[in-house]
Amino acid sequence: MKIGEKHKGVITGIKSYGAFVHLDNGLIGLIHISEIKAGYIDDIHKMLEVGDEVLAQVIDYDEYNHKVSLSLRSLEEEKQSKSYRHRFSNGRIKIGFQTLENQLPHWINETLHFLKNK
Repeated sequence: MKIGEKHKGVITGIKSYGAFVHLDNGLIGLIHISEIKAGYIDDIHKMLEVGDEVLAQVIDYDEYNHKVSLSLRSLEEEKQSKSYRHRFSNGRIKIGFQTLENQLPHWINETLHFLKNK
């Protein structure tokens, strides 16, 4: 498994923190609730159900423990927060985050935009 790869899978379990996916290669991955879609999710069960087929992108892989972190959010067509686009430009993860002082205005704008369009 490589970071950035896309895999099809089936949701096999849902918890309050995320969804477990049985991937086409036999591994089981986790889509954390923050990686389901851009914006706030109040109830994961409104977004996903057991048995749903999904196409997810690998955002982290622990080869020793065979733990796969997945994202649906990274495959969204709609623009996401600037910091998120920075980390996932062209499907490649870039390490590093901005300081809180630099990032806070972007978070505020993203939140205000979300609330305005809700």
